[in-house]
Amino acid sequence: MTPNNMLQKGNRFEIQKFRKPGNIQELKQTHIAFTGAPRRHPFDKSKIVLVSDPFSAQAFCYEFHISDISCAEELPALVNPEGDATPMSRIWIRKGAIGIRITPFVVEDTSGAFP
Repeated sequence: MTPNNMLQKGNRFEIQKFRKPGNIQELKQTHIAFTGAPRRHPFDKSKIVLVSDPFSAQAFCYEFHISDISCAEELPALVNPEGDATPMSRIWIRKGAIGIRITPFVVEDTSGAFP
């Protein structure tokens, strides 16, 4: 296999159409920054999912409406020990917007864990 055959076409995310922030100090007054790996929402094209730390065993994610994102910044990609890279972004969400924090967990009986 030649090196050219190893290249794969990357997927485009909605976040790529946003501009970079201009005046950061002004932006901080009206927006809050969130950092993570952007993903398409699996069911709703008007939303984006932002995975906080995609290689962590305790990752959580955010869900935002794309219309609430004012700016996005590309950050260095995270690379796990196996060499898999995940692009990271900082997105600026306007204050007052509604977001959802999703924290996965395993349902178990913990009644015996506490005396």
